[in-house]
Formats: sequence, C-alpha cells, structure tokens
Amino acid sequence: MKVPTSPWFRYGVPVPAAVIVTVPLAMVLTDYWVFTVTGAAIVVIMMQSFGVITGRAGVISLCQFSFMGIGAWTTSWLGVHGAPGGFVVWAVLGALAVVPVGLVVGIPALRLRGVSLAIATFAFAVTMDVVFASGSFPGQDELLIVERPAGLDSDAGYAVLVVGITVALFVALAVLDRTRLGASWVEVRTSERAAAAHGTSVTLSKLAAFSVSAFLAGLAGALLVGQLGTVTAQNFAAQQSLVMFGIAISIGVHRPEGAVIGGVVGTLLPVGLDALGLPQDVGTIVVGLFAVYMLRQGGGEFGQTDIIRAKRNAKKLRERERPAEKAEKTVEAGPYKTGRELGEVVLSVSGLTVRFGEVVAVDGADLEVRRGEVLALLGPNGAGKSTFIDAVTGFAHDYAGTVHLDGRPVDRLSAHRRARLGLRRSFQQLTVASDLDVGMLVRAVAGRKLGASEVDEILAHFRCPPARTPVGTLDVGARRLVEVAGLVASRPRVLLLDEPAAGQSASESEALARRIAGIPALTGGCVILVEHDIELVRATADRLVVMDFGEVLASGTPQEVLSDERVVAAYLGRTASGQHPQPT
Repeated sequence: MKVPTSPWFRYGVPVPAAVIVTVPLAMVLTDYWVFTVTGAAIVVIMMQSFGVITGRAGVISLCQFSFMGIGAWTTSWLGVHGAPGGFVVWAVLGALAVVPVGLVVGIPALRLRGVSLAIATFAFAVTMDVVFASGSFPGQDELLIVERPAGLDSDAGYAVLVVGITVALFVALAVLDRTRLGASWVEVRTSERAAAAHGTSVTLSKLAAFSVSAFLAGLAGALLVGQLGTVTAQNFAAQQSLVMFGIAISIGVHRPEGAVIGGVVGTLLPVGLDALGLPQDVGTIVVGLFAVYMLRQGGGEFGQTDIIRAKRNAKKLRERERPAEKAEKTVEAGPYKTGRELGEVVLSVSGLTVRFGEVVAVDGADLEVRRGEVLALLGPNGAGKSTFIDAVTGFAHDYAGTVHLDGRPVDRLSAHRRARLGLRRSFQQLTVASDLDVGMLVRAVAGRKLGASEVDEILAHFRCPPARTPVGTLDVGARRLVEVAGLVASRPRVLLLDEPAAGQSASESEALARRIAGIPALTGGCVILVEHDIELVRATADRLVVMDFGEVLASGTPQEVLSDERVVAAYLGRTASGQHPQPT
C-alpha cells in the first residue's frame, strides 16, 4: 500500500493523533505516572532545543537550562501579577523573552569554536545561577502558584496540553528542516566554508539557531511552571545543562526518536538512581562518560541515532548499487562544445596577488571569462589554482588586485555576498551535508526557492538520484553530481568547479563532460573548471589557462596550450615529445 505523502498527512495528522492517544492514557494512569509523563514531555522539548543548536547547527551550548529558567521566571511573573491572556499567552511571552538573550549569548559563537565556546556558554550558565540564587522566583516566597489554562487545570488535562504542544513542535521543526533556514543549519554544521559558498550567511544562520533553541528552552521552562505551580532556582542549575547536554550528545536528539528517548532518559534517570539509593552525581558521571564514548564511536556525529541511520544508509547504498553493477551504462559521445557563442566579459581579474608571509601563492594573475565560455584552469599541484579561486570567491581576504563581476567590483564583499551575486564554487574536498535528502541538498546549494518540478528537472539533467533519496546513501561521485546540480540551479553568473570528476568512473566522467559543456546555456553565465582529467578538459573547454608557481604560464585553445613545451615541462619536467601531457 502506498503511504500518503501529502503535507496534511505528514504534518497535520501527528498532533491530533498524539492528543487522542494521550487522553485515555491520562485517564487510566495513576497521578504519579501522569505527572511523570508530563515531565518527560517537557524534557523532550528541552531536548528539541539541544537538537536545534547542537544537533542541527553543530554549535556547543551548555546554557540551555539558563534559557529555561529565564522563560520560567517571565511566565511566573506574568502569572503571579495576573497579566491578561491566561497561561498560554504567558508561556508564549515567556519563551519569546528568552530569544534576545539567546541572540546575545550566540554572538561569541560567531568567533569561538569547540571547547572555547563551551566554556563561554557554561560561564553564562554559572552567572545565571548566581542571578537566580540572589532572589526568589515570582510567587515563591508568597506561596503563590501560576494557574493552568481553564478546562485543563487537572493533571490529566495539563498532560494532554503538554504532549500536544510537544508533538506540534516536532511538526514545526520537521517543516523548518525542509526550508532554506533548516538546511543552512545542517550545511553550517558540515562546513561553514561550503555554506558561505552557497550564499548562506553563517552569522545569521548561527544566530537564528540560537534564537530558535532559546525559544524552545524558554517554552520548556514556562510549561514546567504550569506543571509545578511555582519553581525555584534549583530547577535550573548549570549542572543540569551539562547532564542534559551529555544525554543529547549520546542519543542524537535532532532526530524525533532521539528527542523522545532523551526525554524519557532525562526524566527517569533521577528516579532510577533514587530507587537504587545512589546519589545523583553518579548519573552525571555515567552520562558524561557515555557521551565521550559516543562521540568517539560516531566519528564526529551527534549520537547513537546518527550511527544507526548511517548503518541503514550504508545498507541501502549496497542494495542500490547491486542492480547498478549489472546495468549497462551508456553515454553519448562528444564533441560537447560546438556552436557555443561567447558574449561580454562576465568575470575580470586583474593583478591578483596573494601572499602567505614570504610565500607568493598567486603573483599578478590576470584573467577574463566571457558569457557562454568554459575556461579550464590547469597547473601542477602547488601552482596556485585553489588559492586563485579562494581569492576570487572571497575566501582569501588579504589579496592585491581587483575582481569584477559583470563590471562591478566585489573585492570588499564577503564570500556569501559574492555567492548571492552569482559567483558560485565547489570545493576539491567534498563538503555536502549527508543529513539531507537529494532534493533538500539541491535547494540548499541553490540558495533560492525551487519548485518540485524544477528540482526533478535539474536532477534528471545531471542523472542524479531522485529527490527523496537520502544523501547518506550516495557514493562520493553521486554526491558531487548532486552538488553540481544545485550549483547550476542557482543560475550563477560564474561557476567555479574544483575537480568535479573526482570519484567518477570513466563513463560517468564522459557523461559529466557533456553536462558541464551545457552549463553556460542553462545559466546564461560561464564556467571555470579546475580538473586533472585532460580528456574531460579537451571535451568541454573553449580555452585553457595554465598556472605555475602562482603565475599564468600559458593561455589559449586546448590544442595550442597542450602542445606548448613550457606547459609540458611544468607538468612532466621535460620538453614536448609528441605526447599529450597527463597531469596527476
């Protein structure tokens, strides 16, 4: 039976279904278990907060319980002072009050990484411990409680409300994951350079992740106020953030199943330790050790759910490749560049010089590329090709010379702003996010809104897997093709491809050559190709530019350049002997 995939079925059914299931359970469970289920649902929301900031965006934050405390304090104040709107309004306002705090805390994440960022966020958590302990939470001294919503003021009714909100947040995050913002978080986690090259502002993406995660944590704090009636500073101690972070890392809470498991573990762990007569510190130690172990096992992934999915993806890949091995691949033969007309100059580089201390990586390079042209940039390893591309695309800031795109100087623009203007690139090292499916990756790389038909069309053109295929099931060559498809879908003015044929078989490389030759016609721009596959270069390039020791050594048609003795000597260390050079 075919499973419905409409947005209503995927996103509209879970919330009422969860409520329908929770109502009879809340009626038959004892008060203790109703209270426990409510607490677990609140912890699941907290885990979703970790899932956004650490699981999706890859940013370490050890202050989520401080965000939770700020949301709880605000909600308590509104409830105790009888603000209009009732509990739901108070909870939303309490969560929103944490967002600007999340933005302020997120600012160090723009420059700090790893342990340094962990220390910075934990320092904020310790500071908030002091602030919370310096005074009472609203209503604590007077023994005033915050009233729950009318009609849901019983423990069972409140449990239904909290579970419904929890599932609704899962749905909202599932929708957000399929947006440009959601994909940008995964790209930033995978590679900030690649994200910037695709037009993503790493700064805004990280700040957005902090804002959303702070909102979720604040909402969890607000709902805790509704559960307990009144809260104290001890509910939001900095050590709690450490424990929950360890659970999040161990399980992988950016997955729905991981967040649920994390919520259950976070709720029942203290209960289990009490039943065994063990101090709570034992749980902290166990969680910390397991988190370190899972990080080592996961190879940098964020939890057990990632490892499980990676194994499933590997199995799917093996199953997908078996029939492909038997299939006969047919590709059409070239020539691929006949009939191409060149237009105005799109990219102009003049006097480009890049120095690293005393080393001159690029020395006064000049280059012009015209609309409709495919230009191949060749040279032995260390010739300065990658440095040249880094400077042109904004990843090498300290350079001399000028770069003009469509006559406009772009030297003062950041990498992501150059990308948005149409200066796009790929990287020699594959940097695509394996957490996305093929269609989502194309949309993320394209950096613009694409309809399903557009995605399917560009995937079909490059002979990529279908849009719903998990990127994690693809081999390296297929992932490169999907990235190229996304770059072409962005309609770049200049597309710089750094060794796109790496990982491709001979037949796949031949098919890729035809696609690259057709890119100018699809985009209305031009292509700069860095590639060591000379046959692919011959089949696609109108013009070759060879670099050696940072300087432009030769420029001209493929036939002229590949027979130039200086070029042969640069590649092979000898003069021409009638053979075409074969660089490696």
